[in-house]
Amino acid sequence: MVPQAPKPPPRDARDARRFERRPGRPEQGWPRWGAWAALGLVLSFLLVSGLFSATEADPLGYSELRERVRDGEIASVTFNTATYEMVAETTGGEQLYSSATPELFAADTGLFEEHDVEYRTDSPTPNIFATFLPFLLPVIILIAFFAWMQRRAQGQMGGIMQIGRSKAKTYTTEKPGTTFDDVAGYEGVKQEITEVVDFLKAPQRFASIGARIPKGVLLVGPPGTGKTLIARAVAGEAGVPFLSVTGSDFMEMFVGVGASRVRDLFQSARKMGRAIIFVDEIDSIGRKRGAGLGGGHDEREQTLNQMLSEMDGFEATEGIVMMAATNRPDILDPALLRPGRFDRQVVVPLPECDERLAILEVHTKDKKIASDVDLVTVAKGTPGMSGADLSNLVNEAALFAVRRDAAEVEMVDFEAARDRMLMGQRRESMALSDVEKEIVAYHEGGHAVCASVLPHADPLHKVTILPSGMALGVTQQLPEERHLYRQDYIEDSLVVRLGGRIAEELVFGVISTGANNDLMGATELSRKMVREWGMSERVGPMAWGGQGQVFLGEDLMHSREYSDETARVIDEEVERILRMQEDRCRDTLRHYRPGLDALAAALLERETIDGAEVKRIVDAAQAQAGNGAAAGTDDTSAAPVEPSRGAEPTAPASLRSTGA
Repeated sequence: MVPQAPKPPPRDARDARRFERRPGRPEQGWPRWGAWAALGLVLSFLLVSGLFSATEADPLGYSELRERVRDGEIASVTFNTATYEMVAETTGGEQLYSSATPELFAADTGLFEEHDVEYRTDSPTPNIFATFLPFLLPVIILIAFFAWMQRRAQGQMGGIMQIGRSKAKTYTTEKPGTTFDDVAGYEGVKQEITEVVDFLKAPQRFASIGARIPKGVLLVGPPGTGKTLIARAVAGEAGVPFLSVTGSDFMEMFVGVGASRVRDLFQSARKMGRAIIFVDEIDSIGRKRGAGLGGGHDEREQTLNQMLSEMDGFEATEGIVMMAATNRPDILDPALLRPGRFDRQVVVPLPECDERLAILEVHTKDKKIASDVDLVTVAKGTPGMSGADLSNLVNEAALFAVRRDAAEVEMVDFEAARDRMLMGQRRESMALSDVEKEIVAYHEGGHAVCASVLPHADPLHKVTILPSGMALGVTQQLPEERHLYRQDYIEDSLVVRLGGRIAEELVFGVISTGANNDLMGATELSRKMVREWGMSERVGPMAWGGQGQVFLGEDLMHSREYSDETARVIDEEVERILRMQEDRCRDTLRHYRPGLDALAAALLERETIDGAEVKRIVDAAQAQAGNGAAAGTDDTSAAPVEPSRGAEPTAPASLRSTGA
């Protein structure tokens, strides 16, 4: 059972309820315009009833009425002394309307008595409201207009006064909360932040032994990994209010607004007793102070200073936990990460294969999935995708199924969705000439042959010469789950990148612009080998981090960490590595030239070939040519080499494209 928070005083309770509602938009009761609409309806009814209060009897001349009295057709006559209107009722029950002066009516009383006609006079009390309403209505409208203008001006002033209030969205315990069951995978992350849940459920357990729970928990991970969802799951598991705000909500055009909103946010959390304050994208206000050309941003630094002082102001036993999320922990201010503030960092990495399978199962619950769909295969074929990417993959597959007018989402839809995300939309309208098609076929064939025969390259998934996205053709590889990248693997990746350019050179004797993307990726990868990973014997075991991580920040004023002579050596080593792998690629394609020609001819005929079929075509062509070469038979054991943190050489290696 979750212990209840102490009941706050009535005044604090009203403040907390007012904090949960948006100003000017009450959640219960009649809206403000309802009273004005009701008043307008009443006034309209009274006005219409006064103006149209006349009887609906048929008009009749007074002389004709007297003739009908003499004929004995009239049973009764009623004379209105205020309006001089006369209503006569016939013997058949019909009402007739006429008018006369009081003198005429008095003179004809004898006629009425002679013919047994019942007559009477009606003297109604005058309706003063209906009489003066046409004169008062313009005045009322004018007064109401000025009153509305005054209230609007007061509302605008109130909005200015409310600008310092926090814009945090409050999710209370009455609403259905998110729990850890809604978060697929990430068992290690859940276990690490379970202490926060236990502290919020039973803080007395920690206070009794003297243990102190971290005041702040920082969730660090790439975009789309579910950091906000995990924070909401913590609040749902603990059963406490959850105040969610983004870092940009603190910044306004007025100076001091950010600090005021920080104070209001923490004050509102204290009134709730136990709560979780979650700041998403905290790097927008938590950047390093003093970085930049002008020495920093005063408003942002003032907001950060206020947040630091507020985090120092509450005790660890108060029941308030600060959580934040960012994908740029390297630019956060050191004072924000010291013990006593955000003293615990929880890394939310990209999901592994088993976690991707659990995420896919969650996103396919509400989809009609065919029996041929193997989510295990889909999970293995989507390395490097975040939870948001997998959700988009499932939705794209459903859209492809709708376009096919299919009743269920089949495996072919998942394949098309993955190609759409990795390679881009297929350009059906682009028409290539026969010469261009042949160049693209040999270019992609060069990539595919190298990927198929090299022992340490990523497995080949498919190769196509259909234009997709900005590429005229694509060779797709599916990287395996790797956490360490060995030097032989990186060198084989360079050979695969250069395969398209070398294939054009061997077949046509001239190169084209199609290798632009390949050359950029290969140069970047080889430069990291020399400058960051220590894979150059000439440079030795020295490493320099990436440049320009903070735009116009502290790196701008720093000098280069190595001399001009070292820079020249680095450039020479990068060139040497590229030249050496280019020679390896040329020798490989010369040896497998029959397989390259056979694969290019098959691409011109079929346009798209999967990885297993590529291997069969190459092996058959080599056997027919008498070479007897078998692809991919070497051992892959070697000493592991760890790349620098954040480097992903497999990401650009998964697609080899011919530039548009």
